[in-house]
Amino acid sequence: MGMAADGVRRANLSQVLRLLHLDGSTTRAEITAATDLNRSTVGILVAELVALGLAEEGDPQLTGSRGRPSPLVSLCSRRTVVVVLDVKVDSIAAGAVGLGGDIVMTHRQDRPRVRTDVDTTVADLAVMARRVLEELGPDQRVMAVAISVVGLVNDEGGTVDEGPNLGWQRAPLANMVRQALGVDLPIVLVNDGDAGVWAESRRGVAIHVDDVLYISGEVGVGGGIKAGGVPLRGAMGYAGEIGHMVLDPSGPSCRCGSTGCMEVLVGENALLREAGRREDGGQEAVDEVLEAFARGEPAAVAGVARVGEWLAIGVANLVNVLNPSMVVLGDLHARLHPHVTTTIEERLWQQSLVARRSRVDVVAAALGRNASMLGSAELALESLLDDPGGYDQGPTVAAMTSRLDAAPRSA
Repeated sequence: MGMAADGVRRANLSQVLRLLHLDGSTTRAEITAATDLNRSTVGILVAELVALGLAEEGDPQLTGSRGRPSPLVSLCSRRTVVVVLDVKVDSIAAGAVGLGGDIVMTHRQDRPRVRTDVDTTVADLAVMARRVLEELGPDQRVMAVAISVVGLVNDEGGTVDEGPNLGWQRAPLANMVRQALGVDLPIVLVNDGDAGVWAESRRGVAIHVDDVLYISGEVGVGGGIKAGGVPLRGAMGYAGEIGHMVLDPSGPSCRCGSTGCMEVLVGENALLREAGRREDGGQEAVDEVLEAFARGEPAAVAGVARVGEWLAIGVANLVNVLNPSMVVLGDLHARLHPHVTTTIEERLWQQSLVARRSRVDVVAAALGRNASMLGSAELALESLLDDPGGYDQGPTVAAMTSRLDAAPRSA
């Protein structure tokens, strides 16, 4: 009976913390109404969250109903944070995210578009993580490290089994980061597309949408899928590698070893190539193409149109297979969204049997380059949300920094 009662208390505590995490500050009275728990139980649960340092109570608020005012309950969103690391082809980033999706800070560092080896990448991430810790308060706690990365991520092994655009094979990234940081924290490693779809579903344009396809395009093209309200991961966690779906077998060679992959037809390099620019021009060249498009330059207009057509074909194929109610375009494709939406909608009507019978909204992502970082943090926070009273909130920043100071530093 005691164990059963403890399980009920744990579930109720989780329910209240999740409500605050997803919906923000609210009153005790509103928590009572939303959870169907009685008022005294809510009071006990809120007091426990306050004692754990996860919530705080403010001045009573009038609720518009009869009775005495109800105290306002808010998250202590920055007391316990996740350190987030992000590995893209042309940049790496580090930051910290707290409860409620509070982005405490982010730092991004561009790097040359070369195949940067994993050892150098981990060393650079460790330096950036130190910078994040230096900017956090000494009493803040770090509960986990979340890493988002482009490539095939093995959920169980904590490895990047293949990163074609990074040049990685069987890279034990989770363990390498743990060793570089010198602390034994939980590590959550996730593909950037999987992180992106979760972020947009929690904090962006796809809130309360159960079936979502997320497409993120930079140098590579990745994807994330939410089906029936949960992430679709596949047998090994590889689901969503839409960038290597072949659209044109006679098309350009891809770094994965195939030809005509979606990635080489709709990614940043494809836009530069189709607009008559050098493929290795980087972000500055992409910005220049979009500026030229806005001026009506024929080559830029033709390049955007060509990429839009291939993107539309890819989206239509994926809609036939997945039947999402929303397609979210991120990164480069979010910027192209106003210029390619008509093409995508026309192709959906022509090519997708599903889209003719099931409404599909094609929208631009809301979270920009922070989507993968925010999504990986949300996934890392799940353990705390599931068991607020039993999950170890981790070491203080002061303790973690002292261990980092004892670890070898890399330039």
